[in-house]
Amino acid sequence: MKTVAVIVQDGFAPFEFGVACEAFGLDRSDDGVPNFDFRVVTPDPGAVASSIGFSINVVADLSFADEADLVIVCPVPRRTWGAVDPRVLDVVRRAADRDAWLLSVCSGSFVLAAAGVLNGGRATTHWRYADTMAAMYPAIDVDPDVLYVQDGRIITSAGTAAGLDACLHLLRIELGAELTNIIARRMVVPPQRDGGQAQFIAQPLPEAASLSLSPVTDWMLENLRHDLSVEDLAARAHMSPRTFARRFKADLGTTPAAWLARQRIIHAQRLLETTDLALDRVAYECGFGSAAVLRQNFARVLGTTPTAYRSTFSCATDVAGMPEPVLAGSTT
Repeated sequence: MKTVAVIVQDGFAPFEFGVACEAFGLDRSDDGVPNFDFRVVTPDPGAVASSIGFSINVVADLSFADEADLVIVCPVPRRTWGAVDPRVLDVVRRAADRDAWLLSVCSGSFVLAAAGVLNGGRATTHWRYADTMAAMYPAIDVDPDVLYVQDGRIITSAGTAAGLDACLHLLRIELGAELTNIIARRMVVPPQRDGGQAQFIAQPLPEAASLSLSPVTDWMLENLRHDLSVEDLAARAHMSPRTFARRFKADLGTTPAAWLARQRIIHAQRLLETTDLALDRVAYECGFGSAAVLRQNFARVLGTTPTAYRSTFSCATDVAGMPEPVLAGSTT
């Protein structure tokens, strides 16, 4: 992936637009991250009004989007959901037909839905609008409980900051975990969040609640190679297993086992990128026990094999001449 077009229309949301610019538009070559040819496009070049009273001047029309490897669709005002500019819809359809990446942020998914490219697949949007999308587009399997959904080469994300999670997910596919971690550190955000929208719907997370578990999660990260049972973790947290599991889910949005499995995959990605350790050794260091179990988990989560992943993302590969990426299967 070398070229990125972000489509803005009147009423665009500034934060979500900024997410796309931050993820794909900045020069991070001093950190070894390859640059993208990033351009902002619009149907009618000139002043494009934001949703909060200011405008930006966009000089490029939609033609670049027909060449881009990734087309990003920013949110559009609710009043336009049923009447999207047909020029934008055509660009989206052509991108899907030529197998380019498509990524929507928040209600930008309504543009993809209007273009018909989500029909028969799974998608998400902000939880407040999920029922509306499901009613308007019954051919789409709308999941209101996740931060983002990848269905083939189309990624839809939930509200606002979840767009950043979706962007980082795509960067992990294209650049690998190590370079994506560099980007995330520059942005001062976690490279990968667990949990989903459900944790934000009823009530926000308790203030600073995760601090009570941070010593335990830090210890888990330092001891991934070991068998970490809920009983042992609960004892370390000075809680009963039941209380620990409930607190962990409330604080981190997922179960201890699911969180641990995700961290083991992330650590395996780093080792495959930065070392030449044999697969059995990588499996041991990450707590998978054997290369066979490592392969099973890679296939389930990333849709590829450890060997193929290393071949694509090893740091020994010249970034400028990086081979074609191994694409992950549909995942969230």
